[in-house]
Amino acid sequence: MITFKNSALKELTEQQTRFATAARRQLQIANAQKLLGEIESGRAYPYQYVCYRVTDYRSEAYPDLLLSGDDLKHDLAQFIRRVERSVPPQPIEQTVEPMLTLDEVSKRFNVSTKTISRWRVKGLAARRVKVNGRSQLGFPTVAVERFVAEHKVLVEKGARFSHLTDDEKEGILRLARELRDAGGTLTEVSKKIANQLSRSPEAVRYTIKNFDRGHPDGALYPNVAGPLSDAAKQEIYLAKRQHEIDMKNAKPTGDTVNLIAKRFGRARSSMYRVVNEVRAKELVRQPVDYIYNAEFDDPTRESEMLADMPGLAEFDAKRAGKTPPKDVPPHMAHLYEWPLLTKEQEQHVFRKMNFLKHLLHKLQDAMDPAKARVQDLVRIDELKDGIRDCRDVLINCNQRLVYAQAKQKLALGEHIDDLVSDGNLSLMRAVEKFDYGRGNKFSTYATWAIMKNFARSIPDAKTHKQRYMTGHDDLFEAKADVRTDEQEVLALADQARSRVNRLLEHLDARTREVIRMRTGLDGSEEMTLEQIGQHFGITKERVRQINVRGMKMLREWAAKENVEVP
Repeated sequence: MITFKNSALKELTEQQTRFATAARRQLQIANAQKLLGEIESGRAYPYQYVCYRVTDYRSEAYPDLLLSGDDLKHDLAQFIRRVERSVPPQPIEQTVEPMLTLDEVSKRFNVSTKTISRWRVKGLAARRVKVNGRSQLGFPTVAVERFVAEHKVLVEKGARFSHLTDDEKEGILRLARELRDAGGTLTEVSKKIANQLSRSPEAVRYTIKNFDRGHPDGALYPNVAGPLSDAAKQEIYLAKRQHEIDMKNAKPTGDTVNLIAKRFGRARSSMYRVVNEVRAKELVRQPVDYIYNAEFDDPTRESEMLADMPGLAEFDAKRAGKTPPKDVPPHMAHLYEWPLLTKEQEQHVFRKMNFLKHLLHKLQDAMDPAKARVQDLVRIDELKDGIRDCRDVLINCNQRLVYAQAKQKLALGEHIDDLVSDGNLSLMRAVEKFDYGRGNKFSTYATWAIMKNFARSIPDAKTHKQRYMTGHDDLFEAKADVRTDEQEVLALADQARSRVNRLLEHLDARTREVIRMRTGLDGSEEMTLEQIGQHFGITKERVRQINVRGMKMLREWAAKENVEVP
């Protein structure tokens, strides 16, 4: 859609179309057409002068605004078009000035009606009139003559375009085939043929595209005859990604953007638009799972939530000076490179991570993949980087919790690496699901999640042999934060077990047993719905219903007792 170059003229147009009478608007159209014929490109015109010439009203708005001749010509043409649309059509016999119909203008200059539509965008004035009781466009003779005088070259090109003979069209198509086989794109071919035959590139391009539409089997540029298919867009996207990977690895073997554009017969800029669109679709399809908090909607808190975590300098200093205990295996030494977070730091990082996810969710919801902007895609990458950084801090600072739990569950003949790897998955899930807004310690929540996972993954025979270690281990010692040392981690495990059993006591016996079997909380392996159904003599669908209802009741009791349930 063509827009105004100056907001003052746009505002004036909206005012007149809303509030001026139809007769007044007719007069303003005539005034604007007269003024349009007087405007010189090299001069500047005061807005108040323009307003007076068009409306006969001396406005006090924008006293210092000067409009260049070219911008004023453009905006006056827009004023005339938009005001004209708002005026009821007048019988052509009643118009004051001589008028030409659309067909009469087309015949006079030997051009198509589509060409006249393009001329209107360039400034050819028209208004709605009634001819034989039907509404159609009428062109004031004075306005037509003025347009022809100001756009002589454009009118001549239009006339040449409409007079292409069949032989000339065949010649254009023959040259187009030769240039296409040489690797030329549609745009390049159109320009070369236009220069060679003294025709407009639009005429050549239209001839080629018209041929392709009528002859799809022998089309010169089949991919250009219509919009790109989803498969073609995906192919372009993958080719561009491969090219980026090759360039990053100093192995430029993939297609360059120019080659991709030529392969699909499109402009280079189209390739970037397609890549942005496909990438935007991928991003929109990726759900953002986060824990919402009402403070995310407070704009005054944004800078606070996005700031660095408190005590960052001290945290970095501790990290630089961290050394693992002597009894820790070398391949586990990396667990001690990260200090434990204080409760204030932990709350800040969880808040920041979920707030960044909240911003990402809002941006994805508002994004139209077909109109994706580069700055939006860059912003999404920035948000994802920030989310990943927060997540890494939380995971790295709590991995020793997994190691402590794995040591307690380790049986003879087992490798602790397997348990740590399994426990790390639980830790990652816990980071994503923890609700910092409840004020609980993350270590409590994570311990419960890790224990429940170990109960499911460790075979029954090994689970019953596990005993908590009682020897001293400085695994969780930290100078600035003693809230999660080794002894507290062990205590948290016992607390989590007792809390689970206490919550289960609120349920009836069968529901309690179903949940224990389903989750493996009693130390046995997790059972399927079908296995539990066979045990109780009921269908697996009934087992699922009992489990869902029981977990819902369990969470309700957990909320009453202020216990975080994974």
